[in-house]
Amino acid sequence: MNFVNPMVHESGPPSCILPAAPATPGIPTGFSAGKRAILLFLKRSPSSLVKVAGALGVSRAAAWKHLAELEGRGLVEREYQHGRRGRPFAVYFLSADSQRIFPEAYRQMSLSALDFLERRHGRRAVLEMLQERASELRTRHSRRLAGLDLVGRTRELARIRDEEGYMASAGRPTKGGQAILEHNCPIVAIAERYGEACDVERRLFGDLLDADVRVSHRVVAGDPVCRFWVRGRPGELGCR
Repeated sequence: MNFVNPMVHESGPPSCILPAAPATPGIPTGFSAGKRAILLFLKRSPSSLVKVAGALGVSRAAAWKHLAELEGRGLVEREYQHGRRGRPFAVYFLSADSQRIFPEAYRQMSLSALDFLERRHGRRAVLEMLQERASELRTRHSRRLAGLDLVGRTRELARIRDEEGYMASAGRPTKGGQAILEHNCPIVAIAERYGEACDVERRLFGDLLDADVRVSHRVVAGDPVCRFWVRGRPGELGCR
């Protein structure tokens, strides 16, 4: 395996500064603080060696060592991009396998409960349970969205999802609509077994936002992010 030279210069400042990561829920305790911090940082967005090193506050050589070990364990992958000048540089991102460590225990418990329900009452009962959960979330979250226009509702829903562990953010509104990006999928194991969960989630977004919502990218399909595209319905003020 040919690792990128950690001394290759790349342009751009570090995007954020992360504190040293203590025991991070969901990530196996066998990972060092540096490796946990890198996994969480890459969960937000693919990044170059320079940005990873800057986020952790360590040298490029130290960051490269962590990345190489995570790559060797199949949790991190990379692709090469061409900058404005000089040789290509590596951009690191989380592999599909890494999704299973955010967090595994909760997913297994949820899957066991749904499997039990399906064995006893059939798959329709699982769908009804997912819809009932969506109904509860609709009631809970609608209070925070009341009185806002579509752009405001979209931004507030992204904040709610971020609080719930989806590492979500809202894109900039355009004439064509507005995106909600989710970099973490806590229900990916459920969605792999029960694909209906993704559609229930999409319809929940549509109901909460009173908008048309489509899904263009899904973590469960191997994409690095779930991307929901929000468009206003006729007569709605805000992004359309």
